Amino acid sequence: MRRAPLERAIGAQSVIGLLCIGAAAVSAALAPAVGHAGDAAKANRVLQAPALGGAQPISSHDRVYTADMASNTVSVIDPKTNEVLGTIPLGRDDLGQILGPVDTSQVGVHGLGFSRDGRLLDVISVNSNAAQLIHTQSNTVATASYLGRSPHEGFVAPDGQMLWVAVRGQKYVSVLSTRTGREVQRIATADGPSKVVFSPDGTLAYVNHLRASEIEVIRVRDRRIIKRIRATAPESSDEAISPDGRELWLGHPFTGQTTVIDAQRMRVLTILNTGPRTNHPQFITKSDGQNYAYVTVGGLNETLVFKRGGAHPVLVRTIPDHGYGPHGIWPSPDNSRIYVALQNSDAVDVIDTATDTVIDTLHVGQDPMALVYVAGAVPQGDGRNGLSRQGLGRPVETTSVEIRGASGTAALTIRSLNGVDELVLNVRGLPANAMFTLNGVRSDGTTAPLFSITTNASGSVDQALAYTNFFGIYDHAFLAPTPPGAQTAHFALYDRRCGS
Repeated sequence: MRRAPLERAIGAQSVIGLLCIGAAAVSAALAPAVGHAGDAAKANRVLQAPALGGAQPISSHDRVYTADMASNTVSVIDPKTNEVLGTIPLGRDDLGQILGPVDTSQVGVHGLGFSRDGRLLDVISVNSNAAQLIHTQSNTVATASYLGRSPHEGFVAPDGQMLWVAVRGQKYVSVLSTRTGREVQRIATADGPSKVVFSPDGTLAYVNHLRASEIEVIRVRDRRIIKRIRATAPESSDEAISPDGRELWLGHPFTGQTTVIDAQRMRVLTILNTGPRTNHPQFITKSDGQNYAYVTVGGLNETLVFKRGGAHPVLVRTIPDHGYGPHGIWPSPDNSRIYVALQNSDAVDVIDTATDTVIDTLHVGQDPMALVYVAGAVPQGDGRNGLSRQGLGRPVETTSVEIRGASGTAALTIRSLNGVDELVLNVRGLPANAMFTLNGVRSDGTTAPLFSITTNASGSVDQALAYTNFFGIYDHAFLAPTPPGAQTAHFALYDRRCGS
C-alpha cells in the first residue's frame, strides 16, 4: 500500500462521524433548449444528453461535472480535452468545521442536475439540506435554498423556471423558483422520494423512492400525480429515462437489482439482478441505430451494457472500470462517450461507446457521486473563473482487507482529507448480526483497533465510515471477530439506508 504523510496531524487519536455516502444524477429530457420565461428567443439551441442520433459533437463549450461529497466541491471537466479545469468550492473540507456547532457552508455535495439550455447547474447538498443553482458560464452561485431533511437529487424543469428537488428524508418534492430560489410548492409523495426525471417532451415527471416500492408520475402542467406504478424492486436510489421516452430504468443499490418500466404504458416490464450496489443507469444509441442501457455496479467495479429489448433486455458487455465504486454516469449528446464517476477512486472513467472500453481516467475531487454532462455550458471564454484546487490531488486508496476467523469479502477505502483520513469499509458474506473489529497494522507488525462494526441480517455492512489518522502510520488493515467482552472506544457509524 502506498503511504503519504498527512498535511497536518490532529491531536485526537480518532474522530468518528456519520455521512451518507452515495450520489447521483438524474436524466435530462430530450427537447429544444429554453431559458427562463421570455428568454426563449435568446436561448442557446443545444441538445442535451441522453439524446438520439444527430446531436452536436463534443465541444470545449461543454462541461462534465461531478458532485464531490467529501471535499464539498463540484469538479469541472472540459470533455473536448479531458482536462480537469478545477473545482467549485461550495463548503469547507475541514472536518472540524463541518462537525462544529456553527457552519454556514455546504456539507455533503451530492446531487446534480441542469437546465436544458445549459446555463444553470443545480447542486444538492444532502447534509446541509441545501439546493444551489450555479451559473455555468461563471461558476458562481445564483441562489441557495434550504429545504427539508436530506434532499437527494434535483433537476430543472423543461421550461427553465422551476427546480424540482426530491426531499428524500421526508415525503415531498420541493418546487423552487430558479429566479429567486424560493419554494413555491411542495408536492406530497410516498415516503423517501429520491429523484425527479422529466419525460423527453417535458409533460411528465417521474419520482422514484428509497422507502416506497413505486414510481409516481406527475403531470408537469399542474403538478398533480396521475399514476402510481407499483411492484418495482425496493429501495430505488437512482433512475433515468430513455431519450425515446419509452423506458424508465431504476437502480436499487441495496438489493442489487434494476427495474425496467414501460414509461408509456406505465407498468413494470422486468426486474434484473445486476449486482451489489447497483447505482445509476443511462442510455446510448449507437451508430447502427441500436439502443443500449449502461448500468454502474459499485460493488463489482463494473459498468454493465444491456441491449434494450422491452421486457427482455440482453446483457451484451461488462466493462471493468479503472477504479473502485462506479457511481454516477452520463453520455455525451452525440453518444460517442459515456462518463463514469468512480466514488472510491476520486476519478472519472471516459468510455468509448463504439468499443465499450475505458480510454481515459481523470482524477477529480474527493468522493464523486453524481455526474452530468452539460452541453453548451460555457458559450464564451475558457470557463475557468472562480475555480479552485480544493479536493484535487489528495491521496486515496482502496484495498482488499484480510478477514480472520470468518469467510467473506471486505474492501477499505482510505482518503486523505484536510487534516484527517476518512476510512470507508464495505463488507459482504460474514456471519449475520456479528461484531467485527478493523485493526490497523504498523510496519513493525504491531496492531491497533481502528473501529468496530456489526453486520446486518444478511452478513453485510454498507459503507461504515470513520475518521482517524492512517496514512503514514499503518501499513495495512485486517478484520477479525471482536472478542467477547472487548471494550473499544473505536467504532464506526453507518446506515445502509443512507443510499447512493
